[in-house]
Amino acid sequence: MASIGIIGAGKIGLAFAQHAARAGYDTIISNSRGPETLQAAVEEIGHGIKAGTVQEAAAADIVFLSVTWPQIEKAVSTVPTWEGKLVIDATNPVLPGFVPAPLNGQPSSQVVANLVPGARVVKAFNTILHSLLAASPQEADGNRVVFYSGDDQGAKGTVLELITRLGFAGVDLGTLAEAAKLQQFPGGSLPGLNLIQLK
Repeated sequence: MASIGIIGAGKIGLAFAQHAARAGYDTIISNSRGPETLQAAVEEIGHGIKAGTVQEAAAADIVFLSVTWPQIEKAVSTVPTWEGKLVIDATNPVLPGFVPAPLNGQPSSQVVANLVPGARVVKAFNTILHSLLAASPQEADGNRVVFYSGDDQGAKGTVLELITRLGFAGVDLGTLAEAAKLQQFPGGSLPGLNLIQLK
């Protein structure tokens, strides 16, 4: 099974970490303050999850990026190379004070892709509220929907396998550019929705 490295230990990162560790993935979580600050979270999550550095998390097969928008560039710049890595972009372009970040007409996912050159970027897990992400993915005789998009079909296939293994239902929105108008927050129509795919 693939290993998962999580960069960012906020509410989204921790909620995702719980699901990944419970599903049996070799999971490592990191933040900017160092692994020693994550020991309480690691003990609470259990299931073999480890705390590590950003560089250690980035060495995993799948990298889950969930830092706040102002922290992205600093966080990813500490990794020697992103070439060939699969990066799940769970970020949203929001500045402190809930102010939309300037994107100069680009999708936020493309901005992130430019910061991790050579990586295969899949946008996912950014539209779901952290409280819902932390909850059981099964609800009302169905599975909670996670939207995803990307330009690399192989990477999207791997992410769909991950989404499914965690118990969610994956819905492919197409390429990063195509999906931006629906998936991006703020501005998109999908963020915040709690949709269930019935069995």
